[in-house]
Amino acid sequence: MNAPSPSTWGTLRHRPFLGLWLGGGVYFIGNAMQVLAAAWMMIQLTGSDFLAAAVQTAVFLPMFLLALPGGVLADTTDRRRLMLAALLTHAAAGALLATLLFTGWAGPGTVMFLIFIGGCCTALMSPAYNSAVAETVPRGELPAAVTLIGIAYNAARAVGPVLAGLVFLVGGSWNFVFAVAGTLLLAYTIRRWPPAPHPPSRLPAERLWGGILSGLRFARHSAAVLAQLVRTAAFAATGSALWALLPVIGQRKLGLDAAGVGVLMGCLGAGAVTAGLVLGRVRARVGLERLVQGACVAFAAATLVAAYVPWLVPVYAGMFLAGAAWMSAMSTFNTATQTSAPPWVRARAVALHVLSSLGSFAIGSAVWGALSGLIGLTVALTIAATLMTLTVLLARLYPLRMGEAPDVTQVVTLWDDIGIADEPAPEAGPVAVEIGYRVRPDDVAAFLDAATQLRGPRRRDGATFWRLYRDLAEPTRYVERFIVTSWADYLHQRARATLADQELEALVRSYLEPGATVTMQHYLAER
Repeated sequence: MNAPSPSTWGTLRHRPFLGLWLGGGVYFIGNAMQVLAAAWMMIQLTGSDFLAAAVQTAVFLPMFLLALPGGVLADTTDRRRLMLAALLTHAAAGALLATLLFTGWAGPGTVMFLIFIGGCCTALMSPAYNSAVAETVPRGELPAAVTLIGIAYNAARAVGPVLAGLVFLVGGSWNFVFAVAGTLLLAYTIRRWPPAPHPPSRLPAERLWGGILSGLRFARHSAAVLAQLVRTAAFAATGSALWALLPVIGQRKLGLDAAGVGVLMGCLGAGAVTAGLVLGRVRARVGLERLVQGACVAFAAATLVAAYVPWLVPVYAGMFLAGAAWMSAMSTFNTATQTSAPPWVRARAVALHVLSSLGSFAIGSAVWGALSGLIGLTVALTIAATLMTLTVLLARLYPLRMGEAPDVTQVVTLWDDIGIADEPAPEAGPVAVEIGYRVRPDDVAAFLDAATQLRGPRRRDGATFWRLYRDLAEPTRYVERFIVTSWADYLHQRARATLADQELEALVRSYLEPGATVTMQHYLAER
């Protein structure tokens, strides 16, 4: 039976979360206003539809390039300084752009460049912001916190463009002033409620490239995180058809102008916000899989409505349903990712979630646009709806689950039990580790089943190779052997062990012969 879900809005009683949530909401609205204003100004300055659309590229391309490096920096450096540096740079770029627009000195190249700079700042800041917000609430309230962040983001997508249109009545350049104000407000809230510093460590600091590889390795060998990333990518890729083709649907099938298409987008945002208000209770009642499967079917149904129904009211209702389904699935994926990642890699896990969703969304949008041009709008949407429905079958190979506290609680490592004469330099390696077990003959099968499960944690936390061997001279002796790239990587691997890993190792040891102890040897590559 599922535990009762904390009230979504009750999470706002935590003042640090409330401050960061409000600051982030204003920041999201300012960004949405800035993007629309920049796209419209590109049309005014150049008359080019391509350059107007390229504004979105300038905003989202940095997420592909910098989200994962930003996650590494958030996991390994001072997050407060990282976020403040990114936000102040973003504010400076926005202020410069507003000044140049007011004075009439900004050309299309200037607008695009400074928007790109702002996108880079957002990409570097976002993983640190998300991991910092997650730490302002108790673990049991993390799903509600993630839902509220989703509500703020989706509300901004609906409200920001409307506000930007109103601001154009007095001058479009003022949109950038409001965006700068929102950026400075978020910077203030981070100064007011800074994230806790990373705990002190005697370990060598991870380098940027090594940190990226560690994050990718963790995602590949963590069954829970990998499942969520695969499901996120599949949902975003198939769902991107409706988002990408919505202007075409509005113009060709419904005869709408730009304002009418804006109302369709608003219905999507309204559905997402409404779903967020009840998502916690629904998720607690029906469970992760049934919620996501229902969201897939609902989004597919809304896509078919958009494909075949020529009347406005049913399409508006379908877009509302699609927005609710999108929020339900994506928030669940994000929550499952964050609850399954321990502190040392949480920001990188968030960054990988962003890459999975945005990367699939961007590629999918291009593919569906091309298919629509080749085989027709209705057929393309029908194929997308069919594939969206089929994504529920992924549950068999990639089941969803929330991480439990033992999965992410790191244990204190005893540093005096390594058993080496002289500690190598941090960069020395590769390092091979052998762990020997003498197993009771009657328990060999059970031991092998348990010991095989060690492969995931070893590879997840740093090993590049893992195998389990039987000693041909002693049939009841088995050797676990794994290799890590360097001595520093090995020390990091030891520090990343969790309570769940400790429990698994205790189970493996329970099959040893009476009086037998586990032996451990370390080898350093010389040639």
